[in-house]
Amino acid sequence: MREFTPEYLDHTRRGMWESTAALSPLDLGSRERILDVGCGTGELARVLDAETPGEVIGVDADTELLAVARERTDIPTVAGDATRLPLRDDAVDLAVCQALLINLPDPAAAVREFARVSDDLVAAIEPNNAAVEVSSTVDAEERLEREVREAYLAGVETDVAMGDRVADLFEAAGLTVVDRRTYRHEKLVEPPYSEPAMESAARKASGAGIAEHERELRAAGADYDELRAAWREMGREVVDEMGEAAYRRREVVPFEVTVGRV
Repeated sequence: MREFTPEYLDHTRRGMWESTAALSPLDLGSRERILDVGCGTGELARVLDAETPGEVIGVDADTELLAVARERTDIPTVAGDATRLPLRDDAVDLAVCQALLINLPDPAAAVREFARVSDDLVAAIEPNNAAVEVSSTVDAEERLEREVREAYLAGVETDVAMGDRVADLFEAAGLTVVDRRTYRHEKLVEPPYSEPAMESAARKASGAGIAEHERELRAAGADYDELRAAWREMGREVVDEMGEAAYRRREVVPFEVTVGRV
């Protein structure tokens, strides 16, 4: 399974649930016990906890991420593998994950575990990373992001663009799909710039952002050194435009929300 830092999760999930309308099929107001599988640092768990009168439990295989979750939330957490959950059968009435299945070598095994521990609903909120949209005032940014994304998709070992195919996994696990909808996570960068936005620009200019994906890019046969040099040049343009309050960027990541009943 791929590993992530708290900083990476903060960057990619910031502002994710400013609207919770896409979670309405989970019927959170009637839940008694919810399991957030692959909870990471607790971003989704906090949203679930705010929307339900019941108990929310987080589970993740990464104990370092769980330590951050415990610092940031009062939600109980437990260390565990998504394909071997440390819960009895029918222990919860909703098992849910966010951007987890795309990072697992055997997502079907995880879905079967979700179905085992839930006595009612199973839900997965998974992105289709092949359909990400980026527009920017820096001409090279959209092209480079597309080039890097395509190489990354070819080089990564798991299916990170499976969002719209989760329903097939649910049906194979014996779940009845009761709802499917797309949640478009939009991230805007515009003046006045937030501190995270400025940090992100600095990471582009230094090449740190693309360096996180060096292994996947090289595995795809991409000329990593050439890409990194172009990426850093693009990042410097971003920083320059920010200095003039002229930089604007829009990114939309489609997340497929799939809900099944046991």
